[in-house]
Amino acid sequence: MASWNSAPLQIAYQVLGWTAFVSWSVSFYPQVILNFRRKSVVGLNFDFVVLNLTKHSTYLIYNASVYFSKAVQKQYFEKYGSDQMIPVAANDVAFSIHAVLLTAFTLFQICIYERGGQKVSRISFFIVAVAWLAAAICFFVALSNHSWLWLVSVFNSIQVSMTIIKYTPQAVMNFRRKSTDGFSIGNIILDLGGGLANYAQMAMQSIDQHTWVNFYGNIGKTLLSLISVSFDLLFIIQHYVLYPARKQPTSTRVKQHQEPLINPDSTKASENV
Repeated sequence: MASWNSAPLQIAYQVLGWTAFVSWSVSFYPQVILNFRRKSVVGLNFDFVVLNLTKHSTYLIYNASVYFSKAVQKQYFEKYGSDQMIPVAANDVAFSIHAVLLTAFTLFQICIYERGGQKVSRISFFIVAVAWLAAAICFFVALSNHSWLWLVSVFNSIQVSMTIIKYTPQAVMNFRRKSTDGFSIGNIILDLGGGLANYAQMAMQSIDQHTWVNFYGNIGKTLLSLISVSFDLLFIIQHYVLYPARKQPTSTRVKQHQEPLINPDSTKASENV
């Protein structure tokens, strides 16, 4: 296993990694807090949450396996070279654990708060079922020939697919409603910051090792950041440009406050009597 050549780059790698962890982890809380304050989940797409739970669960399996399993690491070095570094950092594992817990809690909120007639689509249930069925089949295949790196790569591919799919229902829902009310933009801004920090972290490792193998050796992490950043920018455009919150003009509010409590017409009527 390779070691770091530059201490400053190693420090930058750690700082950027934990910056991504904090940004991505905190990004879950604005939506959770918004749901709690409103006592409602109207505006939050349920398909997004269900698909997100599968995405983060499979990503946790991949990250934990690559980071802790000696068998997986051995097969990784055999494929990409013993002079390479493991592409999964401690912050990746920590983020995955936190993401699974917070997504599960958001799903719990969906069960107890006002839903406004919303429900999880059959298509999402079907996609999740197919994903886990495929994972189970691949597990038994890997069990027979001990191809553990291939197996965790399958989980990585599933999480990438879920990442592509999960954002689409929320984006379409915002488009149809012509509104982002109920969907926290704070979540998106923090997620964008995490994605950019994640890319920068991977770049630090590549510059130090003079190779870009960690980008294609962990294609799931690379695509995760790319897809997340792309959809984050779309949501930001929807929120601030296409469907900005409609606020009542200040002049109208002032005028309403200045209106007399007694109807002038009723006063004139009483005078005539």
